[in-house]
Amino acid sequence: MARIKTKTAYLCSACGDDFPKWNGQCPSCKDWGTLSEFKISAKKNGRDHKPRETKSFKEVLIADSSERIPTGLLEADRVLGGGLLSGSLILLGGSPGVGKSTLALQICSGINRKALYISAEESEEQVALRARRLNIKPDQLFLSGENELDGIISHIDRIQPDLVIVDSIQTVMNSGLDSLPGSPSQIRDCGQRLLEVSKQKNVTILIVGHVIKDGTIAGPKMLEHMVDTVLYMEGDDRYDHRILRAAKNRFGATHEVGIFKMAENGLIEVANPSELFLAERSVEISGTSIYPSL
Repeated sequence: MARIKTKTAYLCSACGDDFPKWNGQCPSCKDWGTLSEFKISAKKNGRDHKPRETKSFKEVLIADSSERIPTGLLEADRVLGGGLLSGSLILLGGSPGVGKSTLALQICSGINRKALYISAEESEEQVALRARRLNIKPDQLFLSGENELDGIISHIDRIQPDLVIVDSIQTVMNSGLDSLPGSPSQIRDCGQRLLEVSKQKNVTILIVGHVIKDGTIAGPKMLEHMVDTVLYMEGDDRYDHRILRAAKNRFGATHEVGIFKMAENGLIEVANPSELFLAERSVEISGTSIYPSL
């Protein structure tokens, strides 16, 4: 039996570019000490490629099937530019415990359409317990604990959902790569494949990602470059408010923010931020002023 050939390359964890030889400094982004070795299996190149159909620009304008899907959360809709855009790939980042999975589940329930939640980190039972606490409507929500990329794509083909949540990209793996889940090569390849699926099937895919100590999403920067929208969810351990903002949005503005309050039954929208942030401030304090800052 013939052995599957592999080749060695070196991937930059900062910019996502790969090189045939190791360097102390990345030739592309000039960062030091960011190149790591990974192996590419020859069987990856054996994946059949079906060229997409070529259309005239006039045909695309007439048959435009893109639409905005309301999330059921006005604060999130405003940050997204009016809702979820069909066929878009969205990256939601935030520190552990800030409420990313809670927001994703509430969006699944709020769209009132078929949604597929891929929980590659938690078991289906754990997600179900959270959904029960959040009073999630389960009628059109499908759940899977799949963490292998081909299996996830098979679920998408079978269920044909309007929205797919992948929680999280750091735990999804492509078995065709000889590297661990969460490695730069895995994140880059899985992100690229999910991008292809979102465009070819016109399905909205929301990827959840973890934020590391320097405030950036774990993995190669290339992941942020390939997605259509990058959202950050921020919060302080001392308070229960959460802020959702867009660092990148190809189909909307990036100056909007959404404000939520974390409660026992999930994220509650804050329509009047002044009421939240100024509630504990004494009006009798003199010599002070208030200014907005993000």
